[in-house]
Amino acid sequence: MTRDIDIVVKLAAGQVDALCEAFPSPEFYVSRDAAIEAVRRRSQFNVIHPTSGNKLDLIVSRDDAWGRGQLARRRTVALLPDLAAALAAPEDVILAKMAYYREGEHEKHLRDIASMLRISGEMIDRDYIRDWSGRLGLLDIWQVIASRLGD
Repeated sequence: MTRDIDIVVKLAAGQVDALCEAFPSPEFYVSRDAAIEAVRRRSQFNVIHPTSGNKLDLIVSRDDAWGRGQLARRRTVALLPDLAAALAAPEDVILAKMAYYREGEHEKHLRDIASMLRISGEMIDRDYIRDWSGRLGLLDIWQVIASRLGD
C-alpha cells in the first residue's frame, strides 16, 4: 500500500450511481463524472474521505487477459469489522502504475513502485511483473525501475 488503497472493480456504467451513493457527501467525495469516464476508458477514479485524508483508487478492470487476471488475483481483506473489500494484488498495482507512468510520465508512479518493492521485497512476484510488463509493452519501464533498485 502506498498512500491510498487500490481496488480493482468490475463496474458497468449502470452501477456508477449506486456506487457513488454508497459514499455519501459530505463524509466522502467521489465524482460521478470521473467514475463514468473511468468505466468508459477502463481507467481509475478516486473516493476520498476528507476528514482522514484516506483515498481509495478504484481501478476499473480491463476486458482483456490481464484485466481478467487482475480480478482473479485480487485479495479479499477485512477493512473494518463489518466491511471487506477485494484489493488488487501488489504485482497488478505495480503494472497499473507503470501503465499510468507511460501515459503521463508522472515520477510519482515510479516512486510508488520503488517504495512497494523496497517494503514488500520478496513478497512481490517479480517474474510475474517482468512477464506481464513484456506482454503489455511496459518492459522498458520495468527495466528502469529494476536498475534503480539495483536488480
